[in-house]
Amino acid sequence: MINNITTMDTRPQMAVAKPTASATSMGMPPILGFRTPELKQKATIRVKKLKRGDNIAVFGEIDDDYVDIKEEVVEQEHNFQTNFFAPPPIIKPIKHRVKYLKNCYVIDYIQSPKPYCGLGTEAVKNLAEKAMFDTKADGRIVTFSAPVIKEASPAIFFYKLGFRFTNPDSNEQIEKCIRDKMPDIPAQTGMMYLPKSRLQKLLRYGELF
Repeated sequence: MINNITTMDTRPQMAVAKPTASATSMGMPPILGFRTPELKQKATIRVKKLKRGDNIAVFGEIDDDYVDIKEEVVEQEHNFQTNFFAPPPIIKPIKHRVKYLKNCYVIDYIQSPKPYCGLGTEAVKNLAEKAMFDTKADGRIVTFSAPVIKEASPAIFFYKLGFRFTNPDSNEQIEKCIRDKMPDIPAQTGMMYLPKSRLQKLLRYGELF
């Protein structure tokens, strides 16, 4: 076998790192038509918590798990003239059953940067999930529907998400508007609440109505 090596270097060889061109140091050409995606917009929602100690009385029809019912004695007003020869009539106090709102979340204000695109629905769904895992609120959410200046009443929006008025007549009016597909919904005011039976349905609700 022919060996062309005539001399051999017996000194220890040390590995020397040679600079090479880095694959990442090369300038990347710009991608035409590429835009950084914008962050997803969110609806503005203002919420506060009510406590049972606030003694917020509820009138109308509402689920029992939303209220603490107490019997309170109310003195009757009397308007009679006393007679010297006859004793005054005995006035018995009247007992009333008063419903006080339990711990719950209250939606004060909600506004979407883009109407009819599901951002308001998503905001309410997030609140419903938070309320469900709150051991004190136990999924209770209420709102007070009132028309804003130059805007329609939000009652139809909350109604489609499962909220109901404590006034049955207001619920019937909303149902009639939906059934008749009325373009202009009359302004409905009053307290609305989310029944427990509709809470799970709201959490499974789609992005749009």
